[in-house]
Amino acid sequence: MGKILVTGGAGFIGSNFIYYMLENYKDSQIICLDCLTYAANLANLKDAVLNKNFKFVKGDITDRPFIFKLFKEERFDVVVNFAAQTHVDRSIDNPQEFLTTNILGTSVLLDAFNEYGGRRFHQISTDEVYGDLPLNRPDLMFTEQMQLKTSSPYSASKASADLLALAYYRTYATPVTISRCSNNYGPMHFPEKLIPLIITNAMQDKPLPVYGDGGNIRDWLYVKDHCKAIDMIIENGRAGEIYNVGGNNEKKNIDVVKIVLKTLGKSEDLIEFIKDRPGHDLRYAIDASKIKNELSWEPQVNFEDGIAYTVKWFMNNEKWWRDILSKEYLNNYKRMFS
Repeated sequence: MGKILVTGGAGFIGSNFIYYMLENYKDSQIICLDCLTYAANLANLKDAVLNKNFKFVKGDITDRPFIFKLFKEERFDVVVNFAAQTHVDRSIDNPQEFLTTNILGTSVLLDAFNEYGGRRFHQISTDEVYGDLPLNRPDLMFTEQMQLKTSSPYSASKASADLLALAYYRTYATPVTISRCSNNYGPMHFPEKLIPLIITNAMQDKPLPVYGDGGNIRDWLYVKDHCKAIDMIIENGRAGEIYNVGGNNEKKNIDVVKIVLKTLGKSEDLIEFIKDRPGHDLRYAIDASKIKNELSWEPQVNFEDGIAYTVKWFMNNEKWWRDILSKEYLNNYKRMFS
């Protein structure tokens, strides 16, 4: 695959993708670019740095002179853009930060890619750009042709980045592909998201905050299945196309919490229902038939097995998540769930 730039590679999905690529493309060079915001963690890359084909670069995708210099020096064959602000609650508190990173940062990367060339620019997006679906219509699912209908500053910023990437394909023939994935889970998942939050709180016998009545539905995708899908899109996907990537695992939030508690052997008495957040999407459901039909991709890990793998990882890596529970994280936690 040549020389690959992975932006946001110190985060959850990005770091898992780096390990996947190092394992499957032993002759390719992987360069990770990350500005190391609160959700990034160099500990995620502690084994990657031992690989001679891996290099870490600290930098911000919104820094145009820095990005252009990096592209000029490295001449990447493939760019995979994970770099983004991703937490909905934080986007409600501070929309500007999300607009700057997710939109302007993407534009800088696209400009640098056009200036210095490359085989593929892949934009990592989210199913949240479609808005949500009603709870009483299980027949409805997100397709790539659906109108964008964002609910939060976060999803609006990601939809904007998608449209920008597609505009570059139309205007400049930039070889862009986009993947819109459902909710990921797995090793190295930052503890503010639902599944790792429930795991780490339950391990400490702390209350488990659940928005509303816990009836919101999400489609869950094991992170390693997502990495495989990205690989297949980069290699064989059609430029200018969007590919939905789903886990075929629709579950209510409250049921997810109960499955995690059962896996840990903890009591459901830890569950604490709290006031719902503004604009909370009701249901996400991905129609992934396009990537299945065109690229023969399907998820391989069912939810129960994926949760077991994830819980085991958190139990075996307690220092990793305890180190993250810093003062900044705890202050934000109190603000979100007070």
